[in-house]
Amino acid sequence: MNSDPLYSDPDFAQFYDLENGWGDDFAYCANMAKHAESVLDLGCGTGELLAAIAPKRGVGVDPAGAMLDIARRRKGGEQVEWVQADARSLELGARFDLIMLTSHAFQVFLTDADQSAVLDTIRHHLAPNGRFVFDTRNPATKAWAQWTPERSKRSLMHPKLGEVNVWNDAQYDAASQVASYQTHYQPERSTHIYAANSRIRFTAQPVLAERLKAAGLMVSNWLGDWQGAPFKATAQEIIPIGKLAP
Repeated sequence: MNSDPLYSDPDFAQFYDLENGWGDDFAYCANMAKHAESVLDLGCGTGELLAAIAPKRGVGVDPAGAMLDIARRRKGGEQVEWVQADARSLELGARFDLIMLTSHAFQVFLTDADQSAVLDTIRHHLAPNGRFVFDTRNPATKAWAQWTPERSKRSLMHPKLGEVNVWNDAQYDAASQVASYQTHYQPERSTHIYAANSRIRFTAQPVLAERLKAAGLMVSNWLGDWQGAPFKATAQEIIPIGKLAP
């Protein structure tokens, strides 16, 4: 997983929950976790989801120490084991009833080899009757086209900095299927701009399906959004839910 400042630098990690707090993805996964004795959250970020569901055995993994610092301090965080590690090479020596990657964490894996490695990690850590779920944006909808300064401009209310203006700018490379984008945060009361560069990959559903099959994972259901709608070519999201292949 990438280690860009947007996640690894405390100056940027402080904004994460303001933009990526509890939403439909967290609610859906929390419902899936109700009957799970153990949950592994790969790319757990600041740990809001895993701390809230507080499974009997919960492990949150993220490469960004700044994110995990926030996770450990939040309510419920003391019930979770937080591990700073790369999901591509993770080895916990344990299996889990539910493995999840939310908030498009799968997209930070930029190459075929990276994607295969994290899918191997899922297979290796999934219990025999366990399930996995993750999301990735559908490249057919060209989400990156909306990440211009004009179209992406928004404001956040930071508990210490007050109102913060936010905008993005993105460039997409069709050959690599990678979008390079910049995120800017400027507090209203300051001339300082926090700016970070990030890269994410957009993978088509048929390609992802083949990669999952090659990893020994079987998809039981393909969703197109976190409200439970089935996947279709024009869906915003690609959400596979599955288990170990027989």
